[in-house]
Amino acid sequence: MSAEAALSYASIILADQEADITADSLLAITKAAGTTVDPYWAEVFAKALEGKNLKELLFSFAASAPASGAGAAASSGAAAGGATEEAAAEEVEEEKEESDDDMGFGLFD
Repeated sequence: MSAEAALSYASIILADQEADITADSLLAITKAAGTTVDPYWAEVFAKALEGKNLKELLFSFAASAPASGAGAAASSGAAAGGATEEAAAEEVEEEKEESDDDMGFGLFD
């Protein structure tokens, strides 16, 4: 496991326990997991997460994921059902809004 992955998991563990994310606590968790991490990486992670609510950051990404992934879901097989139904419903509404006036026929044609 890479140092970055180990420290990421350790950060999530500390955030879940609502403990302070410090370099020492990150190193303690990675050592207990049997992963060797250079101390400067732990300091970088601790500084990057200092004063930030990691749970809030993770949940904000999770909340925005479906909105950004809607295009990908529409192109995938099973997930495309709901997306194509919505697109079809929008097309039907647009067709209803059109009238014969929009077909290019003028008063004197």
